[in-house]
Parts: sequence; C-alpha cells; structure tokens
Amino acid sequence: MAAAGRPGTEELAVEPQRWWTQDPGRTLWGAWSNLASPGAVGTLARSGVDWVLLDAQHGEHDDRSLRECLREGGDGAAPLLVRPGRLDVQEIGRALDAGAAGVVVPMVSTAEQARTAARACRYSPAGERSWGPHALLTGREPVPPARADAGVLCAVMVETRAGLADVEAIAAVEGVDVVLVGPFDLSLELGTDVDALLAADAPDDPLPTVVRACAAGGAVPGAFGAGAGRAARLRELGFRFVAATADTELLAAGARARLADLA
Repeated sequence: MAAAGRPGTEELAVEPQRWWTQDPGRTLWGAWSNLASPGAVGTLARSGVDWVLLDAQHGEHDDRSLRECLREGGDGAAPLLVRPGRLDVQEIGRALDAGAAGVVVPMVSTAEQARTAARACRYSPAGERSWGPHALLTGREPVPPARADAGVLCAVMVETRAGLADVEAIAAVEGVDVVLVGPFDLSLELGTDVDALLAADAPDDPLPTVVRACAAGGAVPGAFGAGAGRAARLRELGFRFVAATADTELLAAGARARLADLA
C-alpha cells in the first residue's frame, strides 16, 4: 500500500509518450531560452519548435525563474526542459518537481556520471529521485512515480575530451535518452573551432563518432546548433535532437532585420 499522500506505483493507465522517439527519422528542432521571462518562454513554446530548454547554467534562469517559467510558460505546445548548472541530484530533482519535462545535464564525461544523471531523473527502484508534494503547491495533480519515470527525458551533454572518449559507454547507460554535444566546449578541448568540428565528417571524427555511439547504445544523438547553417549541418551528420536557435539570437536578428528594412 502506498504511503499517505504519496502516489502509488500502480500500472500506467495510459503509456506516456516518449515524444523524442515518436518519429526516429525526423530531427526535433529546439529553442534555447537564456532570458528569464515566462512570456518569452511561452512564445517560444508556441512557435512550432519541438522543445524549449531553459538554461540555468549560462542563461539568466535561477531556481525562482525556472519555477515561474515552467508554471506560466508551460501552456505552449512544446515540452519545456531545463539545463541545471551542473550535475547535481538536488538541482535535477527540483527542476523536475517544478514541472520540467526533462533535463539536459552539462559536462558529463563518464558513464558513471551519466548513470548518476539518469538515476536522478527516476524514482526508486529505477533511480534516486525524491518524491515530494511539489505538484500540490501549484494546484496540479501529483503524477504517479511510474508514470513520471516513463515520460521524463534525460539528456547528458558530451563536451569534453574525456566524454568523447567514453561516449560509447555513456550512450549505452540505461535511462540516458539523448546524448547532446556541446560543440563550443568540445572544440575548445580539442584545440579547434566549432565550424572545423562540424566540417570533420570522417567516420572516426568526433561528431560521427557520437552519432555512431548513439546508434549502438540506443540514445538519440543531439547537439547545440544555434544558427540555421550549423543546425542544418548537424542534421546532415545524423543528429536528431538539435537546438536550432536561442531567444537572444532571435531578438538580435529580428532587430537587425527591421533596421535593415528601414535603411
């Protein structure tokens, strides 16, 4: 019998959609949210993108803004994900408690770190996520743990030389759904630049190695693109979960385009 106030782990009445695997041949285009604005997040989520990520590592988002944006901006069509500041079980749990559809964990360099991230996303016995009455605080119905586990997305970022070396083991970790390349940090580690990294397409080059590892391990290959040219190139290389733009990029580009129209 479930403890008082805690949802039970009964059979799922309806199987949650693993939306990131519904059409394996299609690239899921995402938008990066750097600005801590519920209105901006909602606008992105309703723009037609497949997912929106709230960045608490390098963006303006903090614990408070994540909760506000997930609560007020979460009525759009696209799932809202969170990038916590680091691999931290408590940060991951708080993001999911606040209503995130999943997390993108930065700077994962080993299979053991990937396993920690995956287990932080799931309740016992599959993981170590702690259950709390978070949904009740916002007037939502609690989601049974088994259903929450089945529907949550766990992505880990490979953006170090060590992570690239261990990417086959990382992609094969149970509960890791997406392996997402951070090309800026990875290119710095490898002593190159982003465009050279994207141009290298021999089988043993870094990005094809990640795509191949994901195919073998059962994870979806993803990457941060931010820009039409880079995003399109990542699709050519076989990546299927790609950040195509960011709110700050769109704002600046829109302003430049309007000024050019008036020139």
